[in-house]
Amino acid sequence: MAEKLSAVKGMNDILPAGVPRKEVLPRNTTWVWFDEVVRRVMQRYGYQYIVTPVVEPTQLFVRGLGEVTDIVEKEMYSFTDSMNGDALTLRPEATAGIVRAVVEHNALYNGPLRVWTTGPMFRHERPQKGRYRQFHQLDVEALGYPGPDVDVELILMGRALWRELGLVAGEHYRLDINTLGEPEERRAHRDALIAHFEKHADKLDADAKNRLHTNPLRILDTKNAAMQPVVESAPKLIDFLGAESRAHFDAVCRMLDAAGQPYRINPRLVRGMDYYNRTVFEWVTDQLGSQGTICGGGRYDGLIAQMGGKAAPAIGFGLGIERLLLLLEELGLQGPSQAPDAYCVVASDAALTPAVALVEALRGQGVAVLMGGGSSMKAQLKKADASGARFALILGDDELAQGTVTVKPLRDGGGAQSQRPLAGAAQWAASLQS
Repeated sequence: MAEKLSAVKGMNDILPAGVPRKEVLPRNTTWVWFDEVVRRVMQRYGYQYIVTPVVEPTQLFVRGLGEVTDIVEKEMYSFTDSMNGDALTLRPEATAGIVRAVVEHNALYNGPLRVWTTGPMFRHERPQKGRYRQFHQLDVEALGYPGPDVDVELILMGRALWRELGLVAGEHYRLDINTLGEPEERRAHRDALIAHFEKHADKLDADAKNRLHTNPLRILDTKNAAMQPVVESAPKLIDFLGAESRAHFDAVCRMLDAAGQPYRINPRLVRGMDYYNRTVFEWVTDQLGSQGTICGGGRYDGLIAQMGGKAAPAIGFGLGIERLLLLLEELGLQGPSQAPDAYCVVASDAALTPAVALVEALRGQGVAVLMGGGSSMKAQLKKADASGARFALILGDDELAQGTVTVKPLRDGGGAQSQRPLAGAAQWAASLQS
């Protein structure tokens, strides 16, 4: 027997419902429901679907995310193309690829653009519950919009998603916001941070010392409890903001207040990519242990020009799908059942051909039907019940002789067992749907 192969550590299969799994992962039925909710919300807000490649030039992420970010330094899956020597990387996030596509195809020529996408991302980090080396992300971007109203639009889009999914504000999630100002404001703050942390160098851990002169803002995001006092006493970026940055952030706060959306201004919220400026935000939960952020994003007004395009403002957010779906499952919020409407029980080989014609006629009317066969009627009826179907459609010798099918209710509220004509399935198909 050949050796059994396994998936790469931290890269998981999303299996059909009922299949045993070693990993704690969301059910595929929850994925289907989530996808339907996302599509509804995106359509409501006027965002269009976009698809970009999974593999991009390594330099795209080095230039876009920043050379000294954790993602670029430690987490990217990069390799050399054996055919031509190109340096390539499996995408660790979606924003840089979307911006590259917008610049390459001059997609803002006719005006601003609202887009969204979903798909796999790759980061080489320690696998744990809700955090994997291959993970899936919902990514939403508004490109070419400078105003605080679009910042608020994206934040409230997140709220619309949570509401549709059944999450309760305050109980299941909260909103943190901050502003990172403009580059020159951050430079002044950066100098003040370096001076502050240099005075307390004996309190810094190894990561903080490595970041001190390359990316001191990231020190504020440390999870090291021993460093919290020195971080809490560090200079606040908001004290370095100019009038324009303050006005933008104040407008965001006013609009959130007007929309009835509570928030916490978190001066330590910096996000992990170098491209952010002005508004940044995170949706946070206390239900998933240390992995509290379920969605985060912000404004990146300089990235399009940095990628070689004509300067244009932009803002977006990313949402880790596995982490959010685990939260939903832990809370028992898994959406409507994906069970079929009916299960066709085929009692003999002679019934197989008319059964195929029957189920296709019903499917053509929008009825979800599974078809059995290949085992006893008793076994098929057991499978029909286990499928969650509301009805069993039984095709035996008696039914074939009469040109009918027996419709047997399997759930309460299905009414009495009845006979229906095989030839007129389109006329009674609707009675099988809830």
